[in-house]
Amino acid sequence: MEKKLNTFVPGESGRVLRIEGEGKIRRRLFDMGVTPGAEILLRKLAPLGDPVEINLRGYELSLRKSEAECVVMEVKNA
Repeated sequence: MEKKLNTFVPGESGRVLRIEGEGKIRRRLFDMGVTPGAEILLRKLAPLGDPVEINLRGYELSLRKSEAECVVMEVKNA
């Protein structure tokens, strides 16, 4: 099942299928290691939902919700 990263709930994980953003946002995500095939676990959300904290390639990363919206995932554990 495809789902955008910004709609994940804490504890949900999956694999990156594609990045839909363009320009600076796309480049920024690729530079941080958010690339197709990468496994991501959503660890927690900030109290107001922005930013989101993920585990990616062995490290923790915080993304803005607008950045997470560009990441299309294949859900692992729904």
